[in-house]
Amino acid sequence: CAFNPEPLADFIDIALLGDGEEAVVEICEAIRTKRKQGLGRRQICQDLRHIEGVYVPELFTPHYNSDGTIRSIEPHLPDYPGVTRRYLADLDSTPYPTRPLIPYMNTVHNRVALEIARGCTRGCRFCQAGYIYRPVRERQAGTLVKLAEEALANSGFDELSLLSLSSGDYSAIEPLLRHLMEQHAEDRVAMSLPSLRVGSLTDELINEIRKVRKTGFTLAPEAGTERLRQLINKGIEAEDLLDSARTIYTLGWRLIKLYFMLGLPTENTEDLQGIVDLAAAVKRCARGTVGGGDVNVAVSTFVPKAHTPFQWEAQLNLEQTKERQSWLRDALRKKKLRLKWHEAELSVLEGVFARGDRRLGAVIATATDLGCCFDSWRDFFDFSRWETALQQSGLTFEFYLRERSMEEILPWEHLSCGIPKEFFARERAKALELEYTPDCRTGTCSQCGVCDFTHIKMRYAEASPTLPAAEPEAAPEEERFKIRMQMSKTGKARFISHLEFMTVVNRALRRIQAPVRYSAGFHPHPRISFPDALPTGVESLTEIIDIELFRQPDPADFTARLNAELPKNFKVVHAQELPCDSPVPAMAIHTSSYWVPLNPEFPPDLHARINAALRAESILHTRTKKDKQVEVDLRPDIADLNLDQSGLELTLYKGSPVVVTAYLLRVTQEQVRSMGMCKTKVSMKSAL
Repeated sequence: CAFNPEPLADFIDIALLGDGEEAVVEICEAIRTKRKQGLGRRQICQDLRHIEGVYVPELFTPHYNSDGTIRSIEPHLPDYPGVTRRYLADLDSTPYPTRPLIPYMNTVHNRVALEIARGCTRGCRFCQAGYIYRPVRERQAGTLVKLAEEALANSGFDELSLLSLSSGDYSAIEPLLRHLMEQHAEDRVAMSLPSLRVGSLTDELINEIRKVRKTGFTLAPEAGTERLRQLINKGIEAEDLLDSARTIYTLGWRLIKLYFMLGLPTENTEDLQGIVDLAAAVKRCARGTVGGGDVNVAVSTFVPKAHTPFQWEAQLNLEQTKERQSWLRDALRKKKLRLKWHEAELSVLEGVFARGDRRLGAVIATATDLGCCFDSWRDFFDFSRWETALQQSGLTFEFYLRERSMEEILPWEHLSCGIPKEFFARERAKALELEYTPDCRTGTCSQCGVCDFTHIKMRYAEASPTLPAAEPEAAPEEERFKIRMQMSKTGKARFISHLEFMTVVNRALRRIQAPVRYSAGFHPHPRISFPDALPTGVESLTEIIDIELFRQPDPADFTARLNAELPKNFKVVHAQELPCDSPVPAMAIHTSSYWVPLNPEFPPDLHARINAALRAESILHTRTKKDKQVEVDLRPDIADLNLDQSGLELTLYKGSPVVVTAYLLRVTQEQVRSMGMCKTKVSMKSAL
């Protein structure tokens, strides 16, 4: 939706269309200069129109017909009749960030993301990205090897994702992938290729992917019949898909996910049945392989997008979408296949905004006033609020989901992706005639109009690059050492969960290139032993962590280097070498002590409660575990309890100090977490 910013025109000063690497710098420099000149916000925005790719919505006014369609889009300035997207001519020479931000918590794309290419020439007629990112520009393999090495070293990530609209189409994908896997094999870095098309899969590529930790393989035929795949210009046949499926199952994958679209132009019952038949045929490809195989089918609803040959097409309404989803679910169930689908209501909203105009600004404002927020989260999404907002604005879903006339002025008419409207109209006509448009990479030029063949043109990587020999340092497995660290986790770090704390430590160790030993097996893990999980919200001055190494460490140097890489509020307090057979922290710690600061006006009977708890043989407590009520005995966990005017000290053998404190104070666990509890010391069964 971002390439049609009209629904957001009421809320934004400028939008940048196209590639941003160079343009963002120019925008920042211009704003800085004009502010020094004393220019106001409005004048600065208007002046930014001279930067290629910058769209200033207030410099255009749409006028509407009585039926709601657009009569004209009026430019306010004669030198600014429209906006064409910004192009980055050479991707390989553009600076790329090799010091990414490292999140504390798990996020989407929590890895090094390396863009290997931009653009796609396959010409799938439903795909907006395939048109607005043209032409294809690839980074050279040598450049990518260097960027990957720097980004992995600077981040501590253990996964590298090679990104593009179609990673398998990258000219040097096999030698690049092979080199990166060899170079980072000893570092246990996993490689992922999140966008692979059936037509780009070779046996060698699948073999390389096999070496990466993968639990599933996704293929996207998009449509169930040859006719519909020809209409959308997908360029693959069923037999191509089945050949790939046989290879994938043979090489050990147990699950293939098939991705289809629902509601493509001219779709009929035969096309829906084709989805069922093709999915069943893929599942049959697993017969005779070790362990067999399964298929998951995922469908999303086709949403016509601006700047595509299908920008004039109609979209299924809510009832039609649910009806076809239900038909598919029942038909696939008979074949013992599972179906996942994109929520119909969300698809309808996406369709409205993908081809929306400025009048939707009022809808957004009203929906926000009605409480719409975080709508992509199912728990927050309330479709009825959007229905109300649209109704109050005098608009309908049907108006935005309808088929558009070829003569109609579209809301984005003044915004160009570099491909003229006439090209999209020709492609639409070819689609209805089931005429294929070849890929520019391997066929003749499609004459889309993007390239000027001098500055803006296709730029491919060398297909057989000369890459430096990968010489990873082999870990001398016969060497084995252990270092024990005492770490503090204070301030905002107390909100980091135990799993995220482990990730923080592991990434910092990778950044200092610590010689950490790994476990054996298919999924090797670093040999790092943590204590029992500290409850979220509790600080600690003494987290005990053991690390196995294949080189003997200098504890002082190790501490200094690690502290330089740890985020704020994490610190190594002490480190020392231990015998390799020393018990891990969870087994070596005898007791842990926690301090809970209390308000001077703590409950008057707290002393009595503590004495009763210490005298009791058992303290039964009911807690919820996996939606079930479970009764546990807290008494065996308690070593000692002490109270003075400033706070409560708990000494526990194990268990959660939050639960024990909540029991003693008769408050909720959430209240305890806000009291500032801190783990102050541990006693060891064997000395530190």
